[in-house]
Amino acid sequence: TLSERILFYTGKIHEIHEVRGKDGVGAIMDSMDLEREKGITIQSAATYAMWGDFNINLIDTPGHVDFTIEVERALRVLDGAILVLCSVSGVQSQSITVDRQMKRYKVPRIAFINKMDRSGANYDRVAAQLKEKLGHHAVKLQYPIGAEDRFQGLIDLLSMKAFYFDGENGENVREEAIPADMLDEAKLRRDEMIEGIANVDDELGEAFLMDPGAINEEQLRAAVRRATIALKMTPVMCGS
Repeated sequence: TLSERILFYTGKIHEIHEVRGKDGVGAIMDSMDLEREKGITIQSAATYAMWGDFNINLIDTPGHVDFTIEVERALRVLDGAILVLCSVSGVQSQSITVDRQMKRYKVPRIAFINKMDRSGANYDRVAAQLKEKLGHHAVKLQYPIGAEDRFQGLIDLLSMKAFYFDGENGENVREEAIPADMLDEAKLRRDEMIEGIANVDDELGEAFLMDPGAINEEQLRAAVRRATIALKMTPVMCGS
C-alpha cells in the first residue's frame, strides 16, 4: 500500500489501487496472481521513482512472517529502510523481527507511523514504544495536526511549517503557517527535537551549547542525516 502511494505521488503511476482492491487490479508491486488474491506481498520487488532531484530505489518487501527471508535478502543491499508502524497497534512482533534484521545488517532507518486517521491513533505512544521495545533513540521530526477522524495534516518541526494534503488522494500539498493554537506546543516539540539530535551529534551539540536559539534548518537537516546514517538515532514521521 505504501509503495503504491510513493509511486503515485512521484508521478510514476497515475492512479492508486488498493492491495485488496474491489476493482481486481491490486497493487502494482504485487505481480504474482497469488499476491493479488491474498492481498499480501510474497516476493520482494524493486522499482525506482524520482522525487525532485533524488532518485529513490524502492524495494517492496513482504510484511508477513512466513516470508521473512525475503526481507533478509533485501536488507543486505539497502542504504536505508523505512520501518512502517501502525499508529493504533504500534510495535508488533513482526516489527521486532524486522528491526533485529536491520540491526544485523546495520541499516539506517526512518520510522513512519502510518494510519493516523484510524480510531485509536496515537503518535506519541508509538514513538515511545520505539524506545521501550526496540531500544531506538527515536526523535520526532513531525507533529500531527489532530488524530483519528480529525487528522488534517502535519507540522514539520524542522521548517516550522504546517502541511495539508488536499484533493481526492491528497495530491495537492498546501504549505501554511502553523495554526496559532498549536504554535506553543510546536515550539516545545522543536526544542525537544533539537535536544534529541544534539545528544547524539557532536557538531549540533556544540552549536546547542553555544546558542540553541541560533540553530537553523540547514544545520538541523545535516545533523539528522549524520546521526541517522551513523545509526545513532531514528527520525520519526507520521501520516496516513
